[in-house]
Amino acid sequence: MASTEGLVPITRAFLARYYDKYPFEPLPDDVSGLTAELRSMSSDLQKEFPLTEAEGVLEREADCPPPHKIDQNMWKNREHIEEILFLLERSHWPRSLQEQSTAEDIEIATVLGKLQIKLQNCLKLLEAFQSKNAENVFNTVMTYMPQDFRGTIIRQQKERSERNKQAEVNALINSGGSLHDRYALLWKQQMERRQQLAQLGSATGVYKALVKYLIGVPQVLLDFIRQINDDQGPMEEQRQRYGPSLYCLTTMVLSIRLFLLLSWGRFEAKKLQKNQVAILEEAVNLYASELERFIKFIGEVFANSPFFISAQDAGSAEARRSDDYKETIIPAGKTYEVSLMVESINSYIAWDFSLGQGKTAMDIGFSVEYINPSGEKTMILPYRRYESDQGNFCTCMAGCYKLIWDNSYSTFFKKVLCYKVDCIPPVADPTE
Repeated sequence: MASTEGLVPITRAFLARYYDKYPFEPLPDDVSGLTAELRSMSSDLQKEFPLTEAEGVLEREADCPPPHKIDQNMWKNREHIEEILFLLERSHWPRSLQEQSTAEDIEIATVLGKLQIKLQNCLKLLEAFQSKNAENVFNTVMTYMPQDFRGTIIRQQKERSERNKQAEVNALINSGGSLHDRYALLWKQQMERRQQLAQLGSATGVYKALVKYLIGVPQVLLDFIRQINDDQGPMEEQRQRYGPSLYCLTTMVLSIRLFLLLSWGRFEAKKLQKNQVAILEEAVNLYASELERFIKFIGEVFANSPFFISAQDAGSAEARRSDDYKETIIPAGKTYEVSLMVESINSYIAWDFSLGQGKTAMDIGFSVEYINPSGEKTMILPYRRYESDQGNFCTCMAGCYKLIWDNSYSTFFKKVLCYKVDCIPPVADPTE
C-alpha cells in the first residue's frame, strides 16, 4: 500500500501548470470545412425529401452542441462510429447499390469498403483506450488501498459489479434493444459509478469511519473522489484545454452519419454523386486520422497525470473538519435508545461512542437488538460494559433495530454519552 502521507488531491491550478507541458496541436481547418460541406449536402437532401422520425431525431442532435464532458464525448464517438459501420454493412446498403448494376455503383461500393475498414480500426482504438484508461485508474487507486484481504474483496466486488453491468447490456441486446439504447445504458452505468463515488467521497460520521477503517480507503482518496468530477473541479481544466478539439470531432462524425443515413433513405430516387462520395471519403479519412491522433495524445496525458500531489505543490492542504458527535446525558438508573429502520439486506449499522471525561465516565452497558414485524426481539450484539467503542458495526437484514446504552445498574453516576450512529446501505465499490 503506497503511503499517502503529506499528499492532497490534484487541484485545477496544478493541472493547469501540468497541461502547459502537453499542448495539443489544433485540428486542421479541413475538419470544420468538411463538416460544413457534409451538413450542406444533408440540408439539400432534406429539402427535397421530408425527414423520417429517426432522421429528424438525428438531425436535431446534430444541431445541438456536443456534451461537455470528455468521457461522454468518447462514448458518443463510439456510438456514432458503430452506427456508421451498421450503415456500411452491405446488407444495409440501398437495394440498387447492393446489386452494383453500374460502374458508378461498383466504384461507390469500393470506397465504402475502404471506409468500413478505416472506421473499424477507429472503433478498436477507441475501445482499447477506454479499457486501458479504466484499468490504469483502477490500478493506481489500488496502490493506495490495503494490500490484504480488503484489497482482494474490492477487486472481487469490482469484477462482480462489472459482470452484472455486462449482463444488463446483454439482456438489452437480446431483447432487441438498438445501438442507441445500448449506449444510453452504458452511459447510465457510467453515471451510476460516478454517483457512487460522489456518495463515498462525501461520507460523514460513522459511514466515513467505516470506509476509512474497515475498507481501508485513505482520507486523501476520499477527498479526491469527492471533488474530481465537480463541474468546476480539476477536470474542468482538462475540458477547457482539450475539449474543443474533441467536440469538433464529435460534430464531424455525427455529420458523417447524418449524411450517410439521409443518402441511403433517398438513394433510389437520388444516387450519390461522384463529388459527394469524394467529400464523404475525405471526411472519414480525416476524421479517423485526427481521432487517432487525439486518442494517442490524451492517452499519454492521462497516463502521466498524477492523482495526488504534495500539499506544498497544491499551495496548501485542505483543512480537515471533524464530524459532530451527538451528546446526551443518561441519568443513573436509566437507559438511552436509538432506533433505526434498515431497508436493504446486507446493510450495516455502524456506531462510534465514548463517555465524557471525569468521575461520571467509568463504563456503560451497550447492546444491539433486532425487532421483527411481529414484535419479537433478537439480540444482535450481546450486552457488555464499555468505556468506549469506536468504528464498530454489524451487518443486518431489513427491519427495525435498537441500540441501547444502559446505565440502570448505576445508583449515583450519570453518564455523558457522545455518539454517532449511521444506517449504511451496501457499500459501493470505492474504485469504480
